[in-house]
Amino acid sequence: MRTSPASPEGEALTCCAFSSKRSANVDFGVSLRAENKALRKQLAEALTELAQVSTELQRVLAELVAAQRRIAELEQRGDEPPPLDRPNRPRSTDPKPPRRKRAPQYNRARQREAPTRIVRHSLERCPECKYRLRGESLDYARQVIELPPPQPVEVIEHQVIKRYCPHCGRWRSPKLDLTGQVLGQSRMGVRLTGLIAYLRTSLRLPVRAIQSYLETAHELSISTGEIVLLLDQVRQATTEAVAGLKREMQASMILHADETGWRQDGQNGYIWAFSTPGEQGIRYYEFDQSRGQAVMRRILGGEFHGHLVSDFYCGYNDYEGQHQRCWTHLLRDLHELKEKQAKDPSVVEWAKAVRELYDETQKWLQKARDPSRQQREEQYVSLVGKTHALGLQYAQVEHPCRALAKRLLRHEDELFQFVLIDGLSANNNLAERSIRPMVIMRKISGGSRSPSGTKTRMALASLFATWQARGLNPFVQCLELLSRQPTPAS
Repeated sequence: MRTSPASPEGEALTCCAFSSKRSANVDFGVSLRAENKALRKQLAEALTELAQVSTELQRVLAELVAAQRRIAELEQRGDEPPPLDRPNRPRSTDPKPPRRKRAPQYNRARQREAPTRIVRHSLERCPECKYRLRGESLDYARQVIELPPPQPVEVIEHQVIKRYCPHCGRWRSPKLDLTGQVLGQSRMGVRLTGLIAYLRTSLRLPVRAIQSYLETAHELSISTGEIVLLLDQVRQATTEAVAGLKREMQASMILHADETGWRQDGQNGYIWAFSTPGEQGIRYYEFDQSRGQAVMRRILGGEFHGHLVSDFYCGYNDYEGQHQRCWTHLLRDLHELKEKQAKDPSVVEWAKAVRELYDETQKWLQKARDPSRQQREEQYVSLVGKTHALGLQYAQVEHPCRALAKRLLRHEDELFQFVLIDGLSANNNLAERSIRPMVIMRKISGGSRSPSGTKTRMALASLFATWQARGLNPFVQCLELLSRQPTPAS
């Protein structure tokens, strides 16, 4: 079949259509590439976000595993609260008791001090009519307690004058006697020395704090080395007084003992504290590198034959005399055992039985008031028998109470000595309170740097703590003691 040749107009139309189609294809490809690029960018962002979510998921899973492990540990511990948390105290439904009234001796106004200076305030003329006033009577008085202005130290220069004797042909001068004013050849007076010893021992001030106080309040510049030297001179001057305290302590009928750590020149050691009860109580401290039984034998020296009160530390087991063990330590251990084994009824019942034995003993002493020697001995024998039975209950079997049951059997004759002896305490709180100042002193200073410094701290602590226990003024007592020390003539 023949076709007629295309006309020029048709060819032009064909070329135009082909060009339009080609342009449309190009635009479509550009849009596809742009869309592809945008999709790739979104994909990359999605993958980055997925990686972050995956990392966060791993962290959350790790925290979940740790939390599950912690929950398992707490379930094994039972109902014991965390170390830094206290259990809620159960609210009492009982009505509150009536408020206790103050003792009659406290129902009065504040006691007035004896005035050292009186300032009179009065009017000469009437404020209204200006007429001259006559007569007088006290309207009211108001006391103001104030310190005098800080006084600088007094520097006293003792000049020894020599004079010529024409008869003998010699120069004569008096012997300078400063007894009661200074210690030895020191340039510091006994009042200043006693004040430094009081600030260092009773108030537990560091040496540099004492140095700052003297310079601020009394305009005295003194080196730390001289302060240390003065304290050592006080210790040497009071050696006999400290030895007298030790002899009194050894001769006492009741003695409380305890020990605590102390560092000397960076080395660990121990302070042994001995205290006696009563108005004439004694506080005696001594340092030793050891915590063994030989230390107690050395300090007591075989001179003490009274009742020793202590905790259950084995260092006191060597004492052959009458011994009272501290019930506070035993009851504390019983309480901790009950808390750890709260789900075991046998442990709770046994611990309650031991506690009830002690409570019944205290009630018996309060009720009996002044029991006879026979009554005390009968009660003591009964209590030892009950203690022995409680100890045998678990001492020979595998049980959570075994350790404390063995302790009851080991010290059964040392738990109720306070029943036999009037005035003997069932706890060692006296020694605990007496040694607490030394613990605070150790926390402040960290210990001492030399054996001489340790001896000074122990000696002064013994003196000042004893004066405080007897209700005396430590500064006044120290001043009196130093004033009695002889001073070699110059």
